[in-house]
Amino acid sequence: MPHANGTANGATKRGAGQKILKDTAGVVQSKEGHEKTDYTRWRLKDDRGCQTWHYLQSEEEIKAWPQTTADKYFLGLDTEQPDLNPAKTPLEAAYNGLSFFSHLQLPPGNWGCEYGGPMFLLSGLVITWYVTETPIPASHAIEIKNYLFARAHPEDGGWGLHIEGESSVFGTAMNYTVLRLLGVDAEEPRMRKARDTLWKMGGALNGPHWAKFWLSVLGVTEWDVVNPCPPELWLLPDWVPFAPWRWWIHMRQVFLPMSYVYSKKWSHPLNDLTRQLRLELLVEPFETINFAARRNTIAPTDNYHAKTWFLKLLFWFLAAIWFPYLRPTWMIKRAEEHVWWLIEAEDENTDFANLGPVNGPMNALCAYIKLGPDSHAFREHVKTLPEFLWVKDEGMLMNGTNGVQTWDTAFLIQAVESCAWSDDEKWKPMLTKALEFLEDQQILEETRDQHACYRQQRKGAWGFSTRKQGYTVSDCTSESLKSILILQKDHSYPAIISERRTKDAIDVLLTMQNASGGCASYEPTRGSVLLEHLNAAEVFGNIMIEYDYPECTTAVVTALHMFQHHYPTYRAEEIAAFRDRAVAYIRNAQRADGSWYGSWGICFTYAGMFALESLACGGETYANSERVRRACQFFLDKQMEDGGWGETYKSCEDGVWNQHPQSQVVQTAWVVIAMLEARYPEKGPLEKAVRLIMGRQQKNGEWLQESIEGVFNKSCMISYPNYKFIFPIKALGMYAERFGDVALL
Repeated sequence: MPHANGTANGATKRGAGQKILKDTAGVVQSKEGHEKTDYTRWRLKDDRGCQTWHYLQSEEEIKAWPQTTADKYFLGLDTEQPDLNPAKTPLEAAYNGLSFFSHLQLPPGNWGCEYGGPMFLLSGLVITWYVTETPIPASHAIEIKNYLFARAHPEDGGWGLHIEGESSVFGTAMNYTVLRLLGVDAEEPRMRKARDTLWKMGGALNGPHWAKFWLSVLGVTEWDVVNPCPPELWLLPDWVPFAPWRWWIHMRQVFLPMSYVYSKKWSHPLNDLTRQLRLELLVEPFETINFAARRNTIAPTDNYHAKTWFLKLLFWFLAAIWFPYLRPTWMIKRAEEHVWWLIEAEDENTDFANLGPVNGPMNALCAYIKLGPDSHAFREHVKTLPEFLWVKDEGMLMNGTNGVQTWDTAFLIQAVESCAWSDDEKWKPMLTKALEFLEDQQILEETRDQHACYRQQRKGAWGFSTRKQGYTVSDCTSESLKSILILQKDHSYPAIISERRTKDAIDVLLTMQNASGGCASYEPTRGSVLLEHLNAAEVFGNIMIEYDYPECTTAVVTALHMFQHHYPTYRAEEIAAFRDRAVAYIRNAQRADGSWYGSWGICFTYAGMFALESLACGGETYANSERVRRACQFFLDKQMEDGGWGETYKSCEDGVWNQHPQSQVVQTAWVVIAMLEARYPEKGPLEKAVRLIMGRQQKNGEWLQESIEGVFNKSCMISYPNYKFIFPIKALGMYAERFGDVALL
């Protein structure tokens, strides 16, 4: 096993680690020397959906801010919720589930949860903290370390792209680096095990583009190892087919600050720790490495989307010809200024929340480079970045966005409606708060310089998390609108969202359709699929442009359908044409075996639920549609002996069904909902599935976490832990409505 510095004792110099603020009240240490905070001191603050965790120091603070049931649940503490009457019928099980879940509603009216899974996010944040010399609380450092060690691969000690993935160079190199920056000794046994795994994969130089970028920022590698990110691309005329504004929003908002930092070739000054990391992460002596020759080296574990020969040729031209010989000074200045303007626009339009946890730290770093540590922009980033962090029983992780607040809250309202409880006095206070939250989160104005910074229309839209984050999302707008119509129009809840604002949402949705008839996520597709030849991320697929999604398309179709029921004359012809094209897309997207591929949940069970809802909305059911019968048969062929369904995340990676060894409550609920939307006539298979959902319920009404539920870009999985409440409750309600609320257990 390699030693950290090539010596026998592994001794390292001290004094160059992350600056830590000492908030260590209640911290305990195991006999092995591992620290853990006192979980009874953690509190979640939810300010209009903006969620931050705080570690209390004094007894006075603890008394003034009691820990809530939600806090305890998130932290894995005893929620002290009583055992409920055993459920015999589907609605009794749904009632018990909602009874438990209602206690997790947060003061603004939303539900919160971890949105973890990706294992590459913390590294960008911690490296940014480190190179900008931003102190962090000891409580955060301790729990980040605990989380990373808890999520290390049980056999080889490494880390993958996500929590269920096999160890990769990206995950292992970056999380090892985080632990070292936070003060873990290189010769700690778990670190030696991880380093051994990394070296077997060829070391950090076999990592993907993003890993090489961050290690160059840190000063561990030379910038020659990073494939070029020229900011000059942002100077291209909009008509150019590969101009960055045509890329998928997450790709272009990451490339934006990345290109600024790359152009500056900014690196943290070398110190004892980063010099030591060169010895730990690189399998060859630093002085002997030809970094330029290693730009395209990548381990098989990380090479999900291999770079095309065209992209490699383009990178060679940029690195060997353009940058050293042709790149004019005036263009550098103009490109960097324009990119900085776009970064400022992103910060202003999101109130520094930024699109996500990748571009957030990068934008913070750009503000530090451009304006310095005392600038308003950098200070605002430092204040806002903790909104991405979450604490759970394993420690502190980084969420895939700043939360799922709007998305989960909208779905919960619909689940309650499926049980016919929207008028039940017991649930009205909970639903009223949820409605108030959705009202508060609707986006009411366009961005600054909307067209100049390439932003989609957003007035009237809802985002995935909060209004502050401020990005239109097609399905989030749709599901929120449906939930509002259910409560305000079908059940006479207070009309706090006006008719005009409802129509504003429709106006946004009508901009979201592609020529195919399908809908994408943040905005219509702007570029050709040929742009995937420029995908340099390597670890992700389908990352360069927006795509059509059955999930997003269904959400929009069903929202338009519900809206027309209440407002039949508003833009009626446009809505009818939109719906016809969208349902035609759903039909065309179906595979020969009857399935649909899911891009935001795992995988065929998720997409099938949405697609069959779309078809039902257009009047297609099992009785009159061959394609619906094929879809139902696809699911019936996959039903397991215990009545449930289960597929692994490999379905997303491989594009074919990969059977899970165990049935999954969430996926089983998705299929039950799908089959009920399809009006599948036979009770037997669905009754068996509902029995499984009921049988997995705990005495206090909750369901336990099983395998990961979500996905993005085909290869990275992400957690939706509230799904295990929302969709079982919905499935149980729909089953009871269809077949009666009879005893099944």
